[in-house]
Amino acid sequence: MPSSSHRARTLEPVQELHDAPLAPLTTFRLGGPAARLVTATTDDEVIATVREADATGTPLLVIGGGSNLVIGDKGFDGTALRIATTGFVLDGTRLELAAGEVWTDAVARTVEAGLAGVECLAGIPGSAGATPIQNVGAYGQEVSATIAEVVAYDRRAEETVTLTGAECAFSYRHSRFKADPDRYVVLRVRFALEDADGLSAPVRYAETARALGVEVGDRVPLATVRETVLKLRAGKGMVLDPEDHDTWSAGSFFTNPILDPDAYDAFLARVAERLGADVVPPAFPAGDEGRIKTSAAWLIDKAGFTKGYGHGPARISTKHTLALTNRGEATTEDLLALAREVVAGVRDAFGITLVNEPVTVGVSI
Repeated sequence: MPSSSHRARTLEPVQELHDAPLAPLTTFRLGGPAARLVTATTDDEVIATVREADATGTPLLVIGGGSNLVIGDKGFDGTALRIATTGFVLDGTRLELAAGEVWTDAVARTVEAGLAGVECLAGIPGSAGATPIQNVGAYGQEVSATIAEVVAYDRRAEETVTLTGAECAFSYRHSRFKADPDRYVVLRVRFALEDADGLSAPVRYAETARALGVEVGDRVPLATVRETVLKLRAGKGMVLDPEDHDTWSAGSFFTNPILDPDAYDAFLARVAERLGADVVPPAFPAGDEGRIKTSAAWLIDKAGFTKGYGHGPARISTKHTLALTNRGEATTEDLLALAREVVAGVRDAFGITLVNEPVTVGVSI
């Protein structure tokens, strides 16, 4: 059997295609082809492909589940690396996932095992390796609360490293990996979950609590939480369905703005001027220094971009204003035109510039 170093040199086990379509690998189903597409099924193959690209100065695009990518219509003139590694290892309450594992399937298996901590993240499309990059979160949970370690290839040091949860520098939809996107390629993610006798973590999100008929802070059966979250997400077009164009999206396209006290006061003045003094926008504490998080979906709606808005093949979802969608015949430029219109409209209405959550490749908003 060849050694891992031999495999790394030859890349013989790796599936390789040229002028390969990338749109089918994304949930938007948009974007042009890659000059070269490599599908890696082991960590050794991932590392070897990254090293080869770095050694030759070839641009590299790492693709997991493709749920957070906006690829330009011209495609990618370099090597696209699709991470298709597998591995679900459960040892007590400790879980290790290979980067290529399908996230929503992994969540289902943790619920079946009776372990709490990620049950509210059911139905989120994408791969396990992407979760620490974005600090994926929904319905009151974020992966940062349960990630113990991330194993990654450090392109700068040219070695595999293990980072603790604290070293990942997690914050709202952000991390060390997102801050330095060309440095690390995630290989494995290790979680510390909780055995609460088949019950969930305390419910933190008001909408989830209402749907469950419980109070915030209560625990309920894990399977009930997962099923409830899946229903909530499906009602917003946030669970992948090839027949439903509302799910041909990247989920939430914009992050919720976080404002310092002065910016928040200015925002309230704009709300009062536009909508009336009795209108109170959504507001949630966001860390230190009195910062406040408000709702991007609310801003979009109140700026006049309601569900289904659009004049072409890229439109706002008919189920949720925070999702931009491909109605089937869109191009990436169609999508970007809609995104720019929304950003400009919200800025004009409320003085807040929305920031896109998906990663753009070869294009910008």
